[in-house]
Amino acid sequence: MRRPNILLLYTDQQRWDALGANGNPDIHTPVLDSLAADGVNFDHCFVQNPVCMPSRISLLSGQYPGTLGILRNGVPVPPDTLTLPRMLRNYGYASANIGKLHFLPHANRDHRRIHPDYGFDHLEVSDEPGCYEDAYRAWVRREAPDDLDEVSVGLPPAAYDWQQTMGIRDSIRHRMEGRRYDVGGAIPFTGEESHTHSAFVGEQTIEFLRRQRDQPFLCIAGFYSPHSPWVVPQRYLDLYEPSTFALPSFPVDMERQRLGEIFSDAGLRSARHGYHAMVSEVDHHVGRILACLNEAGLREETIVVFTSDHGEWLGEHLRYGKGYPGHDCVSRVPLIVSWPRRFQAPGRTLSSLVEAVDVLPTLLELAGIPAPPRVQGLSLVPALDGTASDLRPSALTEMTGWKTLRTEAHRYVAEASGRESLFDLARDPHAYRDVSGEQAYKPLLAEMRHRLIQRLITRERPIPRSWAY
Repeated sequence: MRRPNILLLYTDQQRWDALGANGNPDIHTPVLDSLAADGVNFDHCFVQNPVCMPSRISLLSGQYPGTLGILRNGVPVPPDTLTLPRMLRNYGYASANIGKLHFLPHANRDHRRIHPDYGFDHLEVSDEPGCYEDAYRAWVRREAPDDLDEVSVGLPPAAYDWQQTMGIRDSIRHRMEGRRYDVGGAIPFTGEESHTHSAFVGEQTIEFLRRQRDQPFLCIAGFYSPHSPWVVPQRYLDLYEPSTFALPSFPVDMERQRLGEIFSDAGLRSARHGYHAMVSEVDHHVGRILACLNEAGLREETIVVFTSDHGEWLGEHLRYGKGYPGHDCVSRVPLIVSWPRRFQAPGRTLSSLVEAVDVLPTLLELAGIPAPPRVQGLSLVPALDGTASDLRPSALTEMTGWKTLRTEAHRYVAEASGRESLFDLARDPHAYRDVSGEQAYKPLLAEMRHRLIQRLITRERPIPRSWAY
């Protein structure tokens, strides 16, 4: 029997709760909710790093960022890194990545240059919407040249600084002058909605799928949405009435700090408006991709995974973006796995702790391929098959200078400076109150410290000895 196809639908900066299937009454995601109903929804999935580059290579290598030595953005992934497409190649798989990959820093390079393949047979890389001369702009230039001046959402700050330092003047019309400002509200896309970055990812993914017939494939649809700035076609903004959105509940002392427009009720609702609308646009294009699979008769033979590289503060803790100290809003992401031919009792939601690093060994096992020795994730197949539920007692997230351990009811943060934090999520779900200094929590603090040390030891994958010495 032919090995299964693999379709990975990969968004950028999508919180676990930015999904109707995960209990958000404010968001419109009918396609993704249907995918969850047809598969298994892991609603406690944690990424291994809360920013793009290390999280993405961790997922696609099955290794922790600390093992890879990539713990922050801006570190180029070595071209010879063992990735999922390389693990599949010997077994006859064709592979593609459409849209965001982000294995190289994007701010200081010429995007017209040939990108390292990282094991992929087909690459159409566009890590940011419209601000570089890359595969996305080339597609718009071919499909609708009149829309070229509408597609850039702005030059990222590091790219602006690079161009200023190097005396580079690009010919791209950007939405705003100078450095892009990523914190703000909803912004309508001024071009045709069929020419957004999400539309590009959807269209080119469909084009790749339509060509697949004779061999199994791995296809990654790398959506930039719902990453800020929240630029999205008006049709998706019209799905929402922002005044109905629930707002974060802040502690009293933080409520007093809620000064300025971006943290006002109106600012928080506008940010949610743009963010939710971008997720709804992704939902639409995911529907088109899944319809293509069905029309081609490939759905029963295709494992579909939907997940994201990290979350978004979205105003919680009076912050936007992602990063330290990795609370749930930035480290917990959606994870849906669907394969109609294999999984029994679809529509299950599993709330046991899993990690993004577990996705790769799961796919390898489902494809009947052994995981290489350096893979550190755990296969989720027992959970998918219903023979086991609790696979991990904790989830590890790490970045340069700190690590955090999430258990069912607590989060512990250890820093290189010696500082520790502890949050009791049963009492304080959004982790506003550090209880590490309270006497009643001293035994738990010692236990969490011990558990983190155990995790760091058990994740080791030493190079095998050739002989005794």
